[in-house]
Amino acid sequence: MSQSLARALGILIELGDGPRNLDELAAKAGVHKTTVLRLLRTLEAERFVHRDGDHRFHLGSRMFALARASLEQHGIRDVAAPHLAKLNESTGQTIHLGVLEGDPETSHTVIYLAKYDSRHAIRMYSRVGLPMPLHATAIAKVLLADLPAPRRRRVAESIEYTRFTENTITSPDGLLAELDRVAEQGHAMDDAEHETFIRCLGAPVRDASGRVVAAVSISVPEVVLDRDGVLALLPDLLATARAVSADYGYTEGNPE
Repeated sequence: MSQSLARALGILIELGDGPRNLDELAAKAGVHKTTVLRLLRTLEAERFVHRDGDHRFHLGSRMFALARASLEQHGIRDVAAPHLAKLNESTGQTIHLGVLEGDPETSHTVIYLAKYDSRHAIRMYSRVGLPMPLHATAIAKVLLADLPAPRRRRVAESIEYTRFTENTITSPDGLLAELDRVAEQGHAMDDAEHETFIRCLGAPVRDASGRVVAAVSISVPEVVLDRDGVLALLPDLLATARAVSADYGYTEGNPE
């Protein structure tokens, strides 16, 4: 890598942490200000950086366009795949990735985008591409909990509340209360609400804006682990969701 290219990339990485003035960038690079200014002028001409009225430099519009293009070329399923495979391998349990499908303002459909089967004889009936019950699955709860309150209520009031087990939520008010808990605690649980012998935990995957764009879940049969045993897997699940989010552009501490 050429020295100029390395310095230019270093400038962009530094600006990724926030605006900087010329003195700060020169000190970070360890070179004279004229050298950094020459690089900044080139980056500015190509819209990789821009300068504000206080002579502080920021990442420019070309950087955001490239970031969007990168994410479009590498969809969330591809980004998540190595992390989901690792979680599946380390736990031996069924791992799902799910998304809210269709128009983001009107869609009421959540589908499985990826599935990694467990090593156990008992298998879940879920299939990639099929919709899941919005009121009885951990992934759906995570995705719905991130919606604005008015839309969350519209969705809750539109659902047909099929009772799958004695634990299934059966009313809009019950689901809304559950979604409030999910939003507050940052994860969801399907406590044998869809299938009597399966418990699932779900965690959010966020994009660069902090919006929840997908959810990861881990599902465990009752005969393999009891409720406490499933909850003990939560740290691993949350770590996986954070790793996927980071690779998808999210930075811890972004506004949510």
